[in-house]
Amino acid sequence: MTEQTGVWLYAVTRERDGWDGLAGVADAAVRPIAGAGLVALGSTVDLASYGEAALKRNLEDLDWLAATARAHDQVVRAAAQRGVTVPLRLATVYRNDDRVRAMLDESGAEFEETLHRFEGRAEWGVKGYVEATPRPTLPAPTSGTDYLHRRRAQLAKGNHAGQDALRVHETLSSLAVAARKHPLQDARLTGISAQMVLNSTYLVDDERVAEFHRLVTEQGNAGIRLDLTGPWPPYSFSRNDFREALQ
Repeated sequence: MTEQTGVWLYAVTRERDGWDGLAGVADAAVRPIAGAGLVALGSTVDLASYGEAALKRNLEDLDWLAATARAHDQVVRAAAQRGVTVPLRLATVYRNDDRVRAMLDESGAEFEETLHRFEGRAEWGVKGYVEATPRPTLPAPTSGTDYLHRRRAQLAKGNHAGQDALRVHETLSSLAVAARKHPLQDARLTGISAQMVLNSTYLVDDERVAEFHRLVTEQGNAGIRLDLTGPWPPYSFSRNDFREALQ
Protein backbone atom coordinates (compact mmCIF):
# COMPACT_ATOMS: atom_id res chain seq x y z
CA MET A 1 0.00 0.00 0.00
CA THR A 2 1.41 3.41 -1.00
CA GLU A 3 0.27 7.03 -0.94
CA GLN A 4 -0.94 6.50 -4.49
CA THR A 5 -3.22 3.60 -3.60
CA GLY A 6 -6.24 3.09 -1.40
CA VAL A 7 -8.69 0.37 -0.37
CA TRP A 8 -12.05 0.03 -2.07
CA LEU A 9 -14.49 -1.66 0.32
CA TYR A 10 -17.42 -3.86 -0.69
CA ALA A 11 -18.95 -5.40 2.40
CA VAL A 12 -18.49 -6.52 5.98
CA THR A 13 -18.99 -10.15 6.95
CA ARG A 14 -17.78 -12.75 9.42
CA GLU A 15 -16.22 -15.05 6.80
CA ARG A 16 -12.42 -14.89 6.95
CA ASP A 17 -11.38 -17.49 4.38
CA GLY A 18 -12.22 -18.53 0.85
CA TRP A 19 -11.79 -15.25 -1.02
CA ASP A 20 -8.90 -16.30 -3.26
CA GLY A 21 -9.63 -15.74 -6.94
CA LEU A 22 -12.43 -13.21 -6.42
CA ALA A 23 -11.95 -9.97 -8.36
CA GLY A 24 -13.68 -6.63 -7.90
CA VAL A 25 -13.43 -3.18 -9.43
CA ALA A 26 -10.74 -2.78 -12.09
CA ASP A 27 -10.31 -6.58 -11.84
CA ALA A 28 -8.41 -6.01 -8.59
CA ALA A 29 -8.10 -9.00 -6.24
CA VAL A 30 -10.43 -9.02 -3.26
CA ARG A 31 -8.88 -9.68 0.14
CA PRO A 32 -10.22 -9.92 3.70
CA ILE A 33 -9.19 -7.26 6.22
CA ALA A 34 -9.89 -8.49 9.75
CA GLY A 35 -10.73 -6.37 12.76
CA ALA A 36 -12.97 -6.53 15.83
CA GLY A 37 -13.88 -10.13 15.01
CA LEU A 38 -15.22 -9.06 11.61
CA VAL A 39 -13.93 -9.02 8.04
CA ALA A 40 -14.11 -6.16 5.56
CA LEU A 41 -13.69 -7.20 1.93
CA GLY A 42 -11.52 -4.80 -0.03
CA SER A 43 -9.32 -4.30 -3.06
CA THR A 44 -6.24 -2.15 -3.58
CA VAL A 45 -7.06 0.57 -6.12
CA ASP A 46 -5.12 3.38 -7.77
CA LEU A 47 -6.21 6.72 -6.29
CA ALA A 48 -5.53 8.39 -9.63
CA SER A 49 -8.64 6.57 -10.83
CA TYR A 50 -10.51 5.88 -7.57
CA GLY A 51 -9.57 8.73 -5.26
CA GLU A 52 -12.07 11.42 -4.30
CA ALA A 53 -11.32 13.82 -7.17
CA ALA A 54 -11.32 11.03 -9.76
CA LEU A 55 -14.57 9.59 -8.41
CA LYS A 56 -16.32 12.93 -8.75
CA ARG A 57 -15.50 12.84 -12.46
CA ASN A 58 -16.07 9.15 -13.04
CA LEU A 59 -19.43 8.96 -11.28
CA GLU A 60 -20.78 11.27 -14.01
CA ASP A 61 -19.72 8.73 -16.67
CA LEU A 62 -22.68 6.35 -16.96
CA ASP A 63 -20.68 3.60 -18.71
CA TRP A 64 -17.96 3.73 -16.02
CA LEU A 65 -20.58 3.82 -13.28
CA ALA A 66 -22.45 0.80 -14.68
CA ALA A 67 -19.29 -1.30 -15.03
CA THR A 68 -18.05 -0.34 -11.57
CA ALA A 69 -21.43 -0.99 -9.95
CA ARG A 70 -21.54 -4.46 -11.55
CA ALA A 71 -18.06 -5.30 -10.26
CA HIS A 72 -18.94 -4.02 -6.78
CA ASP A 73 -22.20 -5.96 -6.72
CA GLN A 74 -20.47 -9.14 -7.88
CA VAL A 75 -18.34 -9.13 -4.75
CA VAL A 76 -21.26 -8.27 -2.47
CA ARG A 77 -23.30 -11.12 -3.96
CA ALA A 78 -20.41 -13.57 -3.54
CA ALA A 79 -20.17 -12.56 0.11
CA ALA A 80 -23.92 -12.87 0.64
CA GLN A 81 -23.89 -16.37 -0.82
CA ARG A 82 -21.29 -17.44 1.74
CA GLY A 83 -22.86 -15.89 4.80
CA VAL A 84 -24.73 -12.95 6.27
CA THR A 85 -23.29 -9.71 4.88
CA VAL A 86 -23.56 -5.95 5.32
CA PRO A 87 -23.13 -4.32 1.88
CA LEU A 88 -21.22 -1.05 1.81
CA ARG A 89 -22.03 1.87 -0.43
CA LEU A 90 -20.46 2.15 -3.87
CA ALA A 91 -17.21 4.15 -3.82
CA THR A 92 -16.33 3.57 -0.16
CA VAL A 93 -12.56 4.08 -0.30
CA TYR A 94 -10.11 4.14 2.63
CA ARG A 95 -6.46 5.14 2.60
CA ASN A 96 -5.06 1.84 3.89
CA ASP A 97 -5.80 -1.34 5.81
CA ASP A 98 -5.09 0.28 9.17
CA ARG A 99 -7.84 2.84 8.55
CA VAL A 100 -10.20 0.00 7.66
CA ARG A 101 -9.36 -1.88 10.86
CA ALA A 102 -9.91 1.29 12.88
CA MET A 103 -13.35 1.67 11.29
CA LEU A 104 -14.19 -1.94 12.19
CA ASP A 105 -13.02 -1.40 15.76
CA GLU A 106 -15.08 1.76 16.11
CA SER A 107 -18.24 0.38 14.52
CA GLY A 108 -17.91 -3.32 15.33
CA ALA A 109 -20.89 -3.41 17.70
CA GLU A 110 -23.13 -1.76 15.14
CA PHE A 111 -21.98 -4.13 12.41
CA GLU A 112 -22.65 -7.11 14.66
CA GLU A 113 -26.15 -5.82 15.38
CA THR A 114 -26.80 -5.35 11.65
CA LEU A 115 -25.43 -8.77 10.76
CA HIS A 116 -27.68 -10.33 13.37
CA ARG A 117 -30.65 -8.42 11.95
CA PHE A 118 -29.92 -9.66 8.40
CA GLU A 119 -29.61 -13.34 9.31
CA GLY A 120 -32.21 -15.45 7.55
CA ARG A 121 -33.50 -12.48 5.58
CA ALA A 122 -33.05 -10.95 2.12
CA GLU A 123 -34.09 -7.85 0.24
CA TRP A 124 -36.84 -7.98 -2.39
CA GLY A 125 -37.68 -5.17 -4.78
CA VAL A 126 -41.14 -4.29 -6.07
CA LYS A 127 -41.84 -1.78 -8.81
CA GLY A 128 -45.40 -0.83 -9.71
CA TYR A 129 -46.65 0.54 -13.03
CA VAL A 130 -49.90 1.81 -14.47
CA GLU A 131 -50.42 1.82 -18.19
CA ALA A 132 -50.49 5.28 -19.69
CA THR A 133 -53.76 5.84 -21.53
CA PRO A 134 -53.65 8.07 -24.60
CA ARG A 135 -55.14 11.45 -23.91
CA PRO A 136 -58.12 12.15 -26.12
CA THR A 137 -57.82 15.06 -28.48
CA LEU A 138 -59.99 17.77 -27.02
CA PRO A 139 -60.89 21.18 -28.32
CA ALA A 140 -59.20 24.11 -26.68
CA PRO A 141 -60.76 25.12 -23.35
CA THR A 142 -63.66 27.43 -23.89
CA SER A 143 -63.05 29.29 -20.66
CA GLY A 144 -60.92 29.45 -17.58
CA THR A 145 -63.50 27.35 -15.76
CA ASP A 146 -63.35 24.68 -18.48
CA TYR A 147 -59.55 24.56 -18.16
CA LEU A 148 -59.73 24.19 -14.37
CA HIS A 149 -62.22 21.32 -14.63
CA ARG A 150 -59.92 19.44 -17.00
CA ARG A 151 -56.89 20.09 -14.83
CA ARG A 152 -58.70 18.85 -11.71
CA ALA A 153 -59.69 15.67 -13.53
CA GLN A 154 -56.06 15.00 -14.50
CA LEU A 155 -54.86 15.58 -10.94
CA ALA A 156 -57.57 13.32 -9.52
CA LYS A 157 -56.48 10.50 -11.82
CA GLY A 158 -52.85 10.90 -10.73
CA ASN A 159 -53.85 11.01 -7.05
CA HIS A 160 -55.87 7.82 -7.45
CA ALA A 161 -52.85 5.93 -8.84
CA GLY A 162 -50.67 7.27 -6.03
CA GLN A 163 -53.18 6.19 -3.39
CA ASP A 164 -53.35 2.71 -4.91
CA ALA A 165 -49.55 2.48 -4.84
CA LEU A 166 -49.44 3.57 -1.20
CA ARG A 167 -52.03 0.94 -0.29
CA VAL A 168 -49.98 -1.76 -2.05
CA HIS A 169 -46.81 -0.61 -0.26
CA GLU A 170 -48.51 -0.68 3.15
CA THR A 171 -49.93 -4.15 2.46
CA LEU A 172 -46.56 -5.57 1.40
CA SER A 173 -44.84 -3.86 4.34
CA SER A 174 -47.09 -5.82 6.70
CA LEU A 175 -45.18 -9.01 5.78
CA ALA A 176 -41.72 -7.43 5.85
CA VAL A 177 -39.30 -6.81 8.70
CA ALA A 178 -38.55 -3.41 7.17
CA ALA A 179 -39.50 -1.49 4.04
CA ARG A 180 -38.09 1.43 2.08
CA LYS A 181 -39.68 3.65 -0.57
CA HIS A 182 -37.32 4.92 -3.26
CA PRO A 183 -37.73 7.73 -5.79
CA LEU A 184 -39.80 6.87 -8.83
CA GLN A 185 -37.77 6.39 -12.00
CA ASP A 186 -38.36 8.10 -15.31
CA ALA A 187 -39.39 5.96 -18.28
CA ARG A 188 -36.16 7.00 -20.03
CA LEU A 189 -34.25 5.11 -17.34
CA THR A 190 -36.52 2.08 -17.00
CA GLY A 191 -37.16 1.62 -20.72
CA ILE A 192 -40.81 0.93 -19.82
CA SER A 193 -43.50 3.14 -21.31
CA ALA A 194 -45.89 2.60 -18.41
CA GLN A 195 -45.84 5.14 -15.58
CA MET A 196 -43.99 4.02 -12.45
CA VAL A 197 -46.04 4.60 -9.31
CA LEU A 198 -44.15 2.40 -6.82
CA ASN A 199 -40.44 1.73 -6.27
CA SER A 200 -39.87 0.00 -2.94
CA THR A 201 -37.73 -2.62 -1.26
CA TYR A 202 -38.64 -5.03 1.53
CA LEU A 203 -36.52 -6.97 4.01
CA VAL A 204 -38.29 -10.33 4.26
CA ASP A 205 -37.70 -13.39 6.42
CA ASP A 206 -36.66 -16.35 4.25
CA GLU A 207 -39.42 -18.44 5.79
CA ARG A 208 -42.03 -15.90 4.62
CA VAL A 209 -40.81 -15.46 1.04
CA ALA A 210 -43.48 -17.71 -0.52
CA GLU A 211 -46.15 -15.83 1.39
CA PHE A 212 -44.68 -12.51 0.28
CA HIS A 213 -44.64 -13.65 -3.36
CA ARG A 214 -48.31 -14.64 -3.15
CA LEU A 215 -49.19 -11.26 -1.68
CA VAL A 216 -47.35 -9.46 -4.50
CA THR A 217 -49.33 -11.50 -7.04
CA GLU A 218 -52.61 -10.68 -5.32
CA GLN A 219 -51.82 -6.97 -5.11
CA GLY A 220 -50.77 -6.95 -8.75
CA ASN A 221 -54.34 -7.83 -9.70
CA ALA A 222 -55.65 -4.58 -8.22
CA GLY A 223 -54.98 -2.23 -11.13
CA ILE A 224 -51.20 -1.87 -10.75
CA ARG A 225 -48.75 -4.11 -12.55
CA LEU A 226 -46.09 -5.22 -10.07
CA ASP A 227 -42.58 -6.41 -10.97
CA LEU A 228 -40.86 -8.44 -8.23
CA THR A 229 -37.07 -8.82 -8.18
CA GLY A 230 -34.67 -10.52 -5.80
CA PRO A 231 -33.43 -11.88 -3.58
CA TRP A 232 -30.80 -9.16 -3.23
CA PRO A 233 -28.18 -8.45 -0.59
CA PRO A 234 -29.82 -5.96 1.81
CA TYR A 235 -28.41 -2.79 0.26
CA SER A 236 -31.44 -0.69 1.17
CA PHE A 237 -31.23 -1.60 4.86
CA SER A 238 -27.49 -1.19 5.48
CA ARG A 239 -25.83 1.74 7.14
CA ASN A 240 -24.40 3.90 4.35
CA ASP A 241 -22.12 6.49 5.96
CA PHE A 242 -18.81 4.64 6.23
CA ARG A 243 -17.28 6.43 3.27
CA GLU A 244 -13.99 8.10 4.22
CA ALA A 245 -12.86 11.42 2.78
CA LEU A 246 -9.43 10.97 1.23
CA GLN A 247 -8.38 14.62 1.08
